[in-house]
Amino acid sequence: MKVHLRKRKQTKSGSISLFLEIYKGTTTTPDGKVKNLRDYEYLNLYLIEKPKSPIDKQNNKDTLQLAESIKAKRELEIKNGLYGFANEFKQSTNFIDYFKDLTEKRLQSKGNYGNWNSALKHLIKFAGTKVSFKEIDENFCENFKSYLTDTAKKTSGQPLSSSSVSSYFNKFRACLKEAVKKKIILSNPAIDVSNPKVIENIREYLTLDELKAIVKVDCRYEVLKRAFLFSCLTGLRWSDINNLKWSELQNTNEGYRITFHQQKTKGLQYLDISEQARGYLGEEGNPNDRIFIGLKYSSYMNVELSKWMMRSGITKDITFHCARHTFAVLQLTLGTEIFTLSKLLGHSELKTTQIYAKIIDEKKREAVNKIPDINI
Repeated sequence: MKVHLRKRKQTKSGSISLFLEIYKGTTTTPDGKVKNLRDYEYLNLYLIEKPKSPIDKQNNKDTLQLAESIKAKRELEIKNGLYGFANEFKQSTNFIDYFKDLTEKRLQSKGNYGNWNSALKHLIKFAGTKVSFKEIDENFCENFKSYLTDTAKKTSGQPLSSSSVSSYFNKFRACLKEAVKKKIILSNPAIDVSNPKVIENIREYLTLDELKAIVKVDCRYEVLKRAFLFSCLTGLRWSDINNLKWSELQNTNEGYRITFHQQKTKGLQYLDISEQARGYLGEEGNPNDRIFIGLKYSSYMNVELSKWMMRSGITKDITFHCARHTFAVLQLTLGTEIFTLSKLLGHSELKTTQIYAKIIDEKKREAVNKIPDINI
């Protein structure tokens, strides 16, 4: 990449225009011809074609010096990747390796790392292990989005959910955004690519009667039963319950409270819990001990959760996260105001909590339609 100071005579005024010619290399046209790539920057600086007086000559000298200064500045900007295109070496960097590095930096956050790692695996399936930054354009981004939407599969062989597609594509977009910040590329090629649409899934939950039913039935893993019921009574996510320590539980004059950092958002959360919920924590241990020792996110615990539900007469597809849904729906059903529920769930935006209000509205519609025809 080179910058040349060029001159062009202005026929009408008789002055000489100064401009920069920026040579950017070559490209091959579809018919096989080599074409030079150049940019031009006109400086709005002019020389007097035939200077006669000392003043004219000095003016030309000063103008040329200014033009040379601008040229030197552009050369420095190009070297640092600030002027229209990034450093060629940086653009040749393997994007997949860069994505891996950003993924590894998220190891401390298991949930976030898991999403990044899954996105990386799908990216490799789509593009392989060697893709340079200069190969990634808007078309590449659109094709990756289409791959996630139409082709990618879970380990079970099922298509990805719309929320997973959106999550993985946003990790891809975030990686490109970080590359812009580090001046590897000058703009995010995915900036004009729309986010994959998330289709809102039916949120399964337990009714109060169903919750009472599972309390009476044994679960093979006692810690799983306690943790699930604790989530039903507090709305805590599995990740927060799994990491909960005795040091985070306080017994105040007003009752029990847990103070913790949410694993998902890292936000500090103060959550008052009922005496009933406290009962599922068990006997207090050492401050640094996990409360639910033995709780694991594993296939065999997920299978046992399903069996426990079936033994309780529940045929719904219940996962651990449904306990959080159960808490939310029960709270709204029992009259808790939605803003309060939003704080209890640790939501940063009220619109997230309003999803549960839709469930309650549906139940209200069902209720009014239960009255039989009074004209019969």
